[in-house]
Amino acid sequence: MTTAEIKGSILNDVVFMGLRSAVGVIFILHGMMKFNPGFANALPNMGLPPEMQIPIALAEVVPGILLIIGVLSRFSGALLSIVMIGAIFHVKGAQSMTGDGGVEIDVILLAASLVIMIAGPGRISLSQAIKKIPRCIH
Repeated sequence: MTTAEIKGSILNDVVFMGLRSAVGVIFILHGMMKFNPGFANALPNMGLPPEMQIPIALAEVVPGILLIIGVLSRFSGALLSIVMIGAIFHVKGAQSMTGDGGVEIDVILLAASLVIMIAGPGRISLSQAIKKIPRCIH
C-alpha cells in the first residue's frame, strides 16, 4: 500500500465512525424525548395508539447506541431507515421538503441510515474488534 492509500483508508474509517456517531447521537436524543408522556398523548393525532410510545422510543435509542459502539450497524441502519420512512410518509405526510412540516432533515437521516446499512460500520468499531459477528450484520 502506498502512503496515499493508507491515508485514504484511515480517513475512510474515521468518516464512517463519525457518520455512525453523529447519526447515533441524533437518534438517541430524539428517542429519549419520546419517553416523555406528552409524546404518548400526541400519538393518536398521528394515527397511532399511545401504547406505541415505548416501542417507538426504543426503536430510536437502542440502534443509536449500537451505532455509536459499532455493533450490529447494518441492522441498526436498516431499522432506523424504516423509522425514517415512517416519519416521512406517515407522520409528516411527505408534503414538502422545506418549511413547516418539511422532511429535508428526515431525508438526510434516511440517506445516512441507508449508507450505514449498505457500507457497514467501518474498521473503527467494536464489531471489527470482536470479529465473531457475521459480516452481513456488522
